[in-house]
Amino acid sequence: MANEAKPLRKISEAFEDLAATVNSQTLDVEVAPFSHACSLVSPLFGCLGIAFKFAEMDYVAKVVDLSEASKSILTLQSMLELDIVHNTVRIAGSHSRNLLRVKRGIDMVRILFEQILATEGNSLKDPASKAYAQVFAPHHGWAIRKAVAAGMYALPTKAQLLKKLNEDEASARIQMQNYVAASAPVIQYVNNLFLSRELGIDW
Repeated sequence: MANEAKPLRKISEAFEDLAATVNSQTLDVEVAPFSHACSLVSPLFGCLGIAFKFAEMDYVAKVVDLSEASKSILTLQSMLELDIVHNTVRIAGSHSRNLLRVKRGIDMVRILFEQILATEGNSLKDPASKAYAQVFAPHHGWAIRKAVAAGMYALPTKAQLLKKLNEDEASARIQMQNYVAASAPVIQYVNNLFLSRELGIDW
């Protein structure tokens, strides 16, 4: 039961399992465990408050779509292949487009954790601003970027975030480091699915 109240541990363990699959280089990543791992990340966006409300709503909806897809499609690779066959890869609402959006969400959290680990002090404004600027800002219009910038002033402190996540500083650092290490090959795997088919990842 202790693990139930430790969302960071659940996230890092789920991504470590995915990373093991990727690193095996013999298995394709299946949609069900991928969407489950990504669903565990959803509460993090909620913990960050108004600045990431848009990301939370968008991310959750896309993860739900992938979870539904997992009932009929086994692997991420076959999911992309199906959209290629139907010429729906870039269509709004397609599984492939949603996969790319979800990948950005887990990438933003990876960079956020990297920045938190590298930053002294209690403020999350700098780590969150850098993570947003790297991952989401290039794909957002002026109005959303302006709203996010305003929301950065309402971010919780690091201490408040850790309290919401039921973590102390030492355990949180370990789980954040584990997630950063485990999510990197998973993110690269998703990127490679698109790049190897010359579909690009910046749309």
